[in-house]
Parts: sequence; structure tokens; C-alpha cells
Amino acid sequence: MHMRHEWKHEINMADILQLRQRLRAVMKPDEHAVNGSYRIRSLYFDNAADQVLLEKINGIRCREKFRIRYYNGDTSRIQLEKKSKYGGLGNKQSAFLTTEEARAAASDRWNWCMNNPQELVHEFYTKMKFQGLRPKTIVDYTREAFVYAPGNVRVTLDTDIRTGLNCTDYLNPDCITIPAGSQTAVLEVKWDAFLPDLIKDAVQLQGRRTAAFSKYQICRIYG
Repeated sequence: MHMRHEWKHEINMADILQLRQRLRAVMKPDEHAVNGSYRIRSLYFDNAADQVLLEKINGIRCREKFRIRYYNGDTSRIQLEKKSKYGGLGNKQSAFLTTEEARAAASDRWNWCMNNPQELVHEFYTKMKFQGLRPKTIVDYTREAFVYAPGNVRVTLDTDIRTGLNCTDYLNPDCITIPAGSQTAVLEVKWDAFLPDLIKDAVQLQGRRTAAFSKYQICRIYG
């Protein structure tokens, strides 16, 4: 399993302006961005006991979560993702879903999983069946991403984080979402074996500390 180091900082819009200028000077923009950014919509899964949410709140070092995600409103390319955390290290596994499969998942229908050959889909089905995972809420946000080849570094700035409350109508572009509490922004830094000093200096913000921040957690603020 390929593990990457991860830093997360909750920041504000003044920080965004400062970081954007620094990062543009030393890193390349993500090639998938449109006019510098892209929109992400995710559907997160949890069980009736809110296990995923509570493990995050309680700081459990080894935990996982499943989500379905697409970008810039393009539902022709949808991914099932499993995000695993081991202390300060993270791993992400992905599997592609058809629009019909994603729609079924959002509607809490799972028979299709057994006809999909991808191993991650079968694991997803097993945890739906035995852990009671079910679609919980939509999480929307805008992302600016920057990359740097040495260390395989990726830095992202996430803004306009919005929650679908208990809505799971994931593929409906008109689904109503609302701001997730205060207008929080998030800085994420991910790298492999080493983080170059050039990037480490660029992302430093006075008074900001690394925190176990979760967009899913803040999007559950209303229930």
C-alpha cells in the first residue's frame, strides 16, 4: 500500500491570497484545473451509529472512509474512493463507476456491486452489508491544486465548502447545498518520501498548526 504524508491546516481567505501568490511562483498548476480551479462533489458514506464521523472526532489514528466523487459536473467520470489514515500518513484507492452504478449507490441499492470486477467495489459492498454503511451527505467545494515533481508534492487550497445536509441526490446538479458553518478554507499538503524546503517554506503560515481537519466532519455540523 502506497502511503503519503499529509498536512492539513484550517485557514482563512487572507491566507488563501498569500498562499496563492507563493505557490504560483514555485509550483505548477494542476493540469485538470479550468481557469485555475475545479469543483468537486462527493457523496460520503457512514453507518447509523456515525462510526466514520465519531472516529474522526475522537482522533482514532487508524480509520477509513468511502466516498463517491466527480469533478466539474462531469458525471461521465465518477470514482469510488476509499481513504485510509494511519496517523500522519494517508492512502487513497479508487475504482471507476458508471453513472448507473453511482445513481444506484446514492439510492442505497447494491446488487450491482457483485457484477463489477473491481476489488474495491467488492470491499465496498462487504462493508455496506456487514458494517451498515449508507449514503450520508453531499460535500461540495472548489479546489485550486499545485504540483511539484521532487517529492511528488501536491498542495491544494479548498474553499466554498458546502453541505447537502442529509441529501444524497448526488447526481442532481440542482440539489440544494448550503455553506458548512463558517466560511472555512483548507490548505492540504501531500508528499511521498520528502518535502522539499522550497515547498515547506512556501506553505508556512504564522500562527497556523497542522490539524486533523475533515470536510466531511464540518459538513455534518447540522446533523
